[in-house]
Amino acid sequence: MPVPEERPTRVLDPRSLRGLAHPLRMRLLNELRRNGPATASQLAAKLGESSGATSYHLRQLGAYGFVEDAPEQGKGRERWWRAMHEGVQLDETLLLDPDPTVRGAAAVFMHELATVHSQELSTFIATRHEWSEEWYRASDMSDWTLRLTPELAAELTTKVHALVDTYRAQAVPEGTPEAEQVRVHSHVFPIRTD
Repeated sequence: MPVPEERPTRVLDPRSLRGLAHPLRMRLLNELRRNGPATASQLAAKLGESSGATSYHLRQLGAYGFVEDAPEQGKGRERWWRAMHEGVQLDETLLLDPDPTVRGAAAVFMHELATVHSQELSTFIATRHEWSEEWYRASDMSDWTLRLTPELAAELTTKVHALVDTYRAQAVPEGTPEAEQVRVHSHVFPIRTD
């Protein structure tokens, strides 16, 4: 079985952040990363958008280096697109950038990411009856409240990311029985209490 092509994570800079921070662009990129190459028409049907809108935003994603043509997929005039990176990473300095348009783009990016996480979890809850009992038992929706300093919170985040990376290294090949894509969400943030 061929080894899948490595697609590293891309760290966002002010320019690329402004190019990505749009709800439809983020949804298109997420769809291409999770399900592989597709045409603008296929993505439009899947996301409930017009093919004109998906085509425009795919071209914008291409101009900012997030997607590229996948000519080996198409026949004739069909234009296929594929994601260029496995994921994106927001450099937290962008949240404090002196340019308000960069800070605004960072806020849009973070709100859209939170929306995607919420939708993915809600979809699983609504469709849990479609999964095997083993998958249902293996899923998790937990939360904890801890009293930490910023340093301890950063340490916790680093350790969680390192743990997830050990499972990325153990990823099973495509076609393995019972294997599915698994989404892992991590949220660490302070809250105010009375």
